[in-house]
Amino acid sequence: MTPIERPIYLNRLIERQGNGLIKIITGIRRCGKSFLLFELFYNYLLDTGVPKDHIIKIALDDDENEELLDRKKLGSAIRAKLVDESTYYILLDEIQLVEDFEKVLNGLNRRQNLDIYVTGSNSKFLSSDIKTEFRGRGDEVRIHPLTFREYLSAFNGSQDDAWDMYFTYGGLPLTLSYSSADGKANYLKNLFDTVYIADVMERNHFKNVQAMETLLSTLASSVGSLTSPLKLSNTFRHEGYQTVTDKTVGSYLNALSDAFLVNKAERYDVKGRKYIASPYKYYFEDIGLRNARLNFRQQEENHIMENIIYNELLVRGYNVDVGIVEVRTRAEDGSRPYKHYEVDFVCNQGNNRYYIQSAYDMPTAEKLEQEQRSLRYIPDSFKKIIITRNGGPAWRNEQGILILRLMDFLLDENSLDL
Repeated sequence: MTPIERPIYLNRLIERQGNGLIKIITGIRRCGKSFLLFELFYNYLLDTGVPKDHIIKIALDDDENEELLDRKKLGSAIRAKLVDESTYYILLDEIQLVEDFEKVLNGLNRRQNLDIYVTGSNSKFLSSDIKTEFRGRGDEVRIHPLTFREYLSAFNGSQDDAWDMYFTYGGLPLTLSYSSADGKANYLKNLFDTVYIADVMERNHFKNVQAMETLLSTLASSVGSLTSPLKLSNTFRHEGYQTVTDKTVGSYLNALSDAFLVNKAERYDVKGRKYIASPYKYYFEDIGLRNARLNFRQQEENHIMENIIYNELLVRGYNVDVGIVEVRTRAEDGSRPYKHYEVDFVCNQGNNRYYIQSAYDMPTAEKLEQEQRSLRYIPDSFKKIIITRNGGPAWRNEQGILILRLMDFLLDENSLDL
């Protein structure tokens, strides 16, 4: 398989080089964290003149390094390789396997000549307790599965064929190494069963595997739909799981988020400028895993497209919420009830904000009006965008809304600023 360059994340590491903080690379298992750290960043260091013996890299999930899972032995092994006062780069893969890892990292970080980079596969790195232990010395770099742009760069075929593969099998890098559809599908299904579910159950001491699998299938079949622990627990009860309460479902959802399998999008009242409590939307971190959970049934491209747009926005560094626009209407009886319109994504990054609708197709003026209605009711001047699967080059309608083709959005990282 052709090595895949990942300049977005490599540049984020380079920007943080020598900043005195512990660089923590997080993300779902098998998304490419080890490759980023041990290949791309390692080779960058060599290319910029760092001596090989001043780069200490340790894969903590390698059985040859099992004894280094003891934090004191790990610290001693690293210190034994420090023979001068020049800068050393410490690269540690899967640091969460080391008990009390924050203690050894904080100890090493006190040395002025160490620049430390670690990877891990769950967000417990960034829990309140860990943040307290790091005392502001941790700096997260979140890595995601391949974007379509990255996937296409390594795909041997046309753009259309690449899209067919991507929206079916997702962006986990190793899917590209399988030539057959069966190979890709089996890889994803086995990964789900033997790695992701097993890891979540073991780490959180959950016992009811069947309930967890049912929850994942329910989330997968309703991507982009509003839901809540209470609503999901009612679904469980209807299916005979009388002991699965909303509290249990909430714990399961938090565990899936901690493992980066799913991401929660909160609802934001655009006019009221406030967040709204449950329900939420959940999107899968990798669309191939979502499809594998459903045995590659329910391949509705509109829902898959919405999930892929959401993931692309996260990769670009936006905070992404689901927007609600409250509008006062006039009923036939003269009353003035409120009606709520949904904005698929409210994207914030610093002082920038974008309102985005995902629309698979808009073949008629009526459909265009339906998709842009919520955007027209937003009173501020931030950019409004509709991303559609089909259509021609980017254009603005009379309301100033940008109509952007999906491929143009995905393949141009500056597309939102057209």
